Amino acid sequence: MRSLIFVLGGLLSIAQGATNTTWANVTECLRKNEVPIDEHGSIDWIRDSAAYNVRLPIFTPAAIVVPTTITQIQKAVICGNQTNVKVSAKAGGHSYTGGGFGSENGHLIVQLDRMYNVTLDKTTNITTVQPGARLGHMATELYNLGKRAISHGTCPRQVECVLVGASGHLTSGGYGMSSHTHGLALDWVEGAAVILANGSIVETNATYNEDLFWAIRGAGPNFGIVASWRLQTFEAPVNLTWFRIALDWNRDTAARYLGDVETYINTEMPAELNFHIADYEKGHPIAEGLYYGNDEQMKSAIGPLLKASNGNLTNHKQVDWIDAMKHYSVDNTFNTTGVVIDYIEPGPPDNFFAKSLTFNSLKGDAAKAFVDYWYGTALQVDRRWFFQIDAAGGANSAYSQPPFDSRATSSYAHRDQTFIIQFYDAVPASHNNESYPANGLSFLSGWVDGVTAALDKGNNTNWGAYANYPDPTLSRGEAQKRYYGASLEQLRKYKQKYDPGELFKFPQSIEPLLQQPSDALRRH
Repeated sequence: MRSLIFVLGGLLSIAQGATNTTWANVTECLRKNEVPIDEHGSIDWIRDSAAYNVRLPIFTPAAIVVPTTITQIQKAVICGNQTNVKVSAKAGGHSYTGGGFGSENGHLIVQLDRMYNVTLDKTTNITTVQPGARLGHMATELYNLGKRAISHGTCPRQVECVLVGASGHLTSGGYGMSSHTHGLALDWVEGAAVILANGSIVETNATYNEDLFWAIRGAGPNFGIVASWRLQTFEAPVNLTWFRIALDWNRDTAARYLGDVETYINTEMPAELNFHIADYEKGHPIAEGLYYGNDEQMKSAIGPLLKASNGNLTNHKQVDWIDAMKHYSVDNTFNTTGVVIDYIEPGPPDNFFAKSLTFNSLKGDAAKAFVDYWYGTALQVDRRWFFQIDAAGGANSAYSQPPFDSRATSSYAHRDQTFIIQFYDAVPASHNNESYPANGLSFLSGWVDGVTAALDKGNNTNWGAYANYPDPTLSRGEAQKRYYGASLEQLRKYKQKYDPGELFKFPQSIEPLLQQPSDALRRH
């Protein structure tokens, strides 16, 4: 590995192991070094400290900085190090567990959303994206600048794409309705500038600081703050077709059809097809997706899927790239602004609990356990719950076989798994002071536990969880194992190298190699 390329000289001395630090100490350091901060109690503080998932406790930061330059981010990190305050980057602020606040009190929050510019080199078609850009803004700017795109997520039934931060999305995966065709968002990362715990700024790519490049694409929040992204792009397709399929399933047939769909995914599913199976309306499952091609091509391509799933095509439309993104955003909203703004409003909160599973096969006992809980327990729960079973893998999937050999190796650990399931259970964020029920966590946990017990029984123990759907009920040890799988031991080595003092620590963060693994339960 080559040496660090830039260290801030003479600005601050890093005092390791400082004790008895208060918010006043870190604030004094930040002011001394001219790092912009939110004043306690100000409108900016109230906005930047607002929670997205109001089911969680309100996390109180030690301070919130609002940088507009890389140097200001760097100085903030050094102040955190000097005053012994943990540092957390917050881009979109829509982590399920409050990750932008460190998922606990007392962190120095680096609020990145004032840094959202997107530029495009039209010679190389590489885009440079600032760390606070939102997915909708990034997608729109790339399209406007040169009809370019990357593969990334959309936001059905959740928060609008205008609000989801690209940085969090990129560092932990970035699955979406293009991933079967074009891979994860992190597969398109060409390089990045990263601010490390010691205050240095390093450039990293497939041939320069390669170990860090591997680590940040799959486990980024554990290693530093990405201050700038460089992404390869592809030509935005002219014709795509979204579709919706009604599934004629019941408790007696659903497990069989899930097995038939799995066989289809692993044998016939074309690369151009992207879809998931979901139940948003309590017992009325659907398959919905996006086909890279026109309407007639889509109808021809999904014939085998209709047969395997016992489905009926109920709605479809041929659209362009931006309209496809809009379709899979909440209420068809999308950030299409090109206007320079100071910040983006954080958007509406939600009151929810979520879990996830990644695994290779849902046939047999696992499918039966899933279906029995769905029809026998979930349909009796009168809350706003849903599940999505994403068809991620398969023989023709770019998720399984990333599109660029030179960047194919990353710390993302679930390439060999066919499915990603998200489970989501919510109540209104504010409705007559209604709160998430105290016994609510057991509902989704019981669903997941039943499936994983069946997987384990069948010796299908290679299952995990998706870090962009984090679950605060997992212990630190269990979270590391499930999020990072076979990559964990190497990640622990790199954590020891880049952040041995755990400046970038949070309840489920990766532990340095020389530290004994923890398994203490952390519950909210």
